[in-house]
Amino acid sequence: MLPLSLYVHFPWCIKKCPYCDFNSHAVKSAIPEAEYINKLLEDLAVDINRYAVQRPISSIFMGGGTPSLFSPEALDRLLRGIKQQLTLADDIEITLEANPGTFESDKFKEFRAIGINRLSIGVQSFNDDLLANLGRVHSGIEAIKAAGIAHQAGFDNFNLDLMYAVPGATLETSISDMTTAINLAPTHISFYQMTLEPNTYFYRFPPSLPHDDLVYDIQQRCQALLAAQQYQQYEISAYSRFGKQSQHNVNYWQFGDYLGIGAGAHGKITQRLPNQIVRTVKPKSPAHYLAASFKPAEAKVIALHDVPLEFVMNRLRLRQGFNLAAYQSATGLNIETLEPALTECVQENLLIKQNDHYYCSAKGWNFLDNILEKFMP
Repeated sequence: MLPLSLYVHFPWCIKKCPYCDFNSHAVKSAIPEAEYINKLLEDLAVDINRYAVQRPISSIFMGGGTPSLFSPEALDRLLRGIKQQLTLADDIEITLEANPGTFESDKFKEFRAIGINRLSIGVQSFNDDLLANLGRVHSGIEAIKAAGIAHQAGFDNFNLDLMYAVPGATLETSISDMTTAINLAPTHISFYQMTLEPNTYFYRFPPSLPHDDLVYDIQQRCQALLAAQQYQQYEISAYSRFGKQSQHNVNYWQFGDYLGIGAGAHGKITQRLPNQIVRTVKPKSPAHYLAASFKPAEAKVIALHDVPLEFVMNRLRLRQGFNLAAYQSATGLNIETLEPALTECVQENLLIKQNDHYYCSAKGWNFLDNILEKFMP
């Protein structure tokens, strides 16, 4: 049976960032905490019944938005309600996304006490000028303090998000950001390039971004710093200390299953009878989600001819790639459904084959889009 995770979406933020394309909404009045927790637990019960969920949950990820805006009491009630409906793995990873502007020492000690054992902190940069360019509400000092509070609160496993190639960035500011992040001793660093996503302010009004040569230099220099400090790159934009990979995200990239609850949350469930893979999505509007007329998720069966692309799109983000047995287990399809694309990628040195195991070559890692094009129906 495939691993099963739970994603919980919290759609409120202090402010909507101009580059953000996630389902997030600036807080304009008091957040309806109690009502939203009630709806999350109702949402979960509907999914469990609809998909006859019996597998234990291996990870929980509370994302957003800014879920750390919620009180420890509200999140405690949520976790207790989840435990009443689902079996949790003994070594479950429970992650809370947090922004530096929401860090309070006592509050995060309470988060740790109720069972949250991992944080993902949205730093993006420690440079005040770059943070202003990104529309962030925190300062560099607040970001540094947030990591300190995480340590003090007992979080021995946390991630720092760093964005590179942002408006106004130089090689020097980027190296300084990475050096600062490493010195704060997180177990995990997400290091990803800013892109202009549709339906964002930056997409409508594009800022001036660093040129490609500079972007490449930033990437190479910062990756070298990470490697020198034993942060292993296990995914395109994820680096971790040994054994500290994000188990929740690894499940996504391994084409595992996950329930998605909350406004705009997505899920993926593999059903063996009938043999199909279903993607779900919940209403995006918080008001609609909270409405009394709330209905079960919209569900869409992935067409069989799209499954090979969906599988490799996720698995090839991981350094380890995949083997053919994993493909058959996750999709229920014969390995011939990967051809001729798989053979073509090996012949063009985009993929390396070892027995029945496939992973990206250095060339393929840099040109992943070229690989995925071959698997398009």
